[in-house]
Amino acid sequence: MDEDFDIPAADEMNDEFMDDVEAPVTLKVGEEKEIGNQGLKKKLLKEGEGWDTPESGDEVEVHYTGTLLDGTQFDSSRDRGEPFKFTLGQGQVIKGWDLGIKTMKKGENALFTIPAELAYGESGSPPKIPPSATLQFDVELLSWVSVKDICKDGGIFKKIVKEGEKWENPKDLDEVLVNYEVKLEDGTLVAKSDGVEFAVQDGHFCPALSKAVKTMKKGEKVILTVKPEYGFGEKGKPASGDEAAVPANATLLITLELLSWKVVSSVTDDKKVVKKILKEGEGYERPNEGAVVQVKLIGKLQDGTVFIKKGHDDSEPLEFKADEEQVIDGLDRAVLTMKKGEVALLTIAPEYAFGSTGSEQELAVVPPNATVTYEIELVSFVKDKESWDMNTTQEKIEAAGKKKEEGNAFFKAGKYNKAVKRYEKAAKYIEYDTNFEEEEKKQAKALKITCNLNNAACQLKLKEYKQAIKLCTKVLELESTNVKALYRRAQAYINVADLDLAELDIKKALEIDPNNKDVKLEYKVLKEKIKEYNKKDAKFYGNMFAKMTKPSSNTTKEAEPMSIDSKA
Repeated sequence: MDEDFDIPAADEMNDEFMDDVEAPVTLKVGEEKEIGNQGLKKKLLKEGEGWDTPESGDEVEVHYTGTLLDGTQFDSSRDRGEPFKFTLGQGQVIKGWDLGIKTMKKGENALFTIPAELAYGESGSPPKIPPSATLQFDVELLSWVSVKDICKDGGIFKKIVKEGEKWENPKDLDEVLVNYEVKLEDGTLVAKSDGVEFAVQDGHFCPALSKAVKTMKKGEKVILTVKPEYGFGEKGKPASGDEAAVPANATLLITLELLSWKVVSSVTDDKKVVKKILKEGEGYERPNEGAVVQVKLIGKLQDGTVFIKKGHDDSEPLEFKADEEQVIDGLDRAVLTMKKGEVALLTIAPEYAFGSTGSEQELAVVPPNATVTYEIELVSFVKDKESWDMNTTQEKIEAAGKKKEEGNAFFKAGKYNKAVKRYEKAAKYIEYDTNFEEEEKKQAKALKITCNLNNAACQLKLKEYKQAIKLCTKVLELESTNVKALYRRAQAYINVADLDLAELDIKKALEIDPNNKDVKLEYKVLKEKIKEYNKKDAKFYGNMFAKMTKPSSNTTKEAEPMSIDSKA
């Protein structure tokens, strides 16, 4: 057929037909199936490659031959010797093509039988295609270029012209290194820049750049079609320096290449210790609490003053035990996130550095309330032993005892989160005692009871009442008459309003130890709570606690969770 016949869209297109197709359609060679519910049929002539199929917005390239049902050929890209290119799902071709080609894989060859409703309708396309004609197209999908609507609102379309590496994408805090070139639709060069670095969340040039890089991989190169709302909007942009003006409501064409990026993350939930990776580390292992680490570091004030330098200029690296408060808190926390050989830049707020008092360091004084930075390299680390690394049962018991004592020290210092970690680790060392001798089993049981009780005391302080209940229950499974476990569990039950369960634990504790002052005091607290709840909902609590509703002259006060255990 004549070259000016280009599989045009039917005159009256709408997008409703796009919703009734399931892609991909699974067929065997020679098999034919109906696609959707509008009469479109597909017969597989040759299998394609892989599993990907193109999506709406992708730029596809095909060879095709079109015929009427009687075999009359009306068009063929093969005869012209030139593949046909179009954008899928944009109404640039007849409906049957938009529907059918979405189900194809790269290299696939299929025969589509397309009813008039999905082709040229009642009017046809004279003189070659008669009215109400059903058509057949032998189509081979040669390739496609992925084009994504990255904001899902038509504001930025991304066409990948060079695939990137791996699978990671930059995040908001990361700092990216890019090349870019910006043109208007008529080809006018607006701006061009190589090797520009910026934080994703801060953006650069126009909003589209930060939106796009978050969808890109390292080394990926794309062409962006950017609508005004992600460019410079109704106001446009005046010329500045080497950059040309952008007219109002202008669509931009941006070629963008993501060269690399530095991963930036918050070490703490409050974002007051921030780590930027300057050089990736090795493997996947990181130090654990108690690991002996060696680091090179340079500590600076915000004005650039160096206050500490270790591991440089022939000096020895700094060695310390992680999570043992041998260095400032921010440094302690950050090193636990690093891999061997990793180099990072830490920015640490005063709360995690030297606080409101400051500190005299080896090279300079850190003033009060100073934010500091460290360039740090994790040279090496030796992890604190886990239970499976220990050769003998006695070694496990000794290690558990040591961690328990460390936990006690942190508890007394009011550092409950750190104490929790020690108690948990101690309990893990001796969790599985089937191979222990009888005497060792007794020692392990005593340590488990002590560690779980002390951990429960920490959880009460931290207001983690459900966790305290679990820990006390573990103790009672080992020793059903443990008064401290009953007492602490009762406290936790009171705080989660399970007053009936709290009553059961307190009564049992008093049966075991009738003169225990702490338990008696907690009983008074419970009675006050019951009175309070009865006033709010007398009907609900009246039946449950009828015997405990006598008025009490005692005032309510918060009871301490008994002293922690240092024995065992």
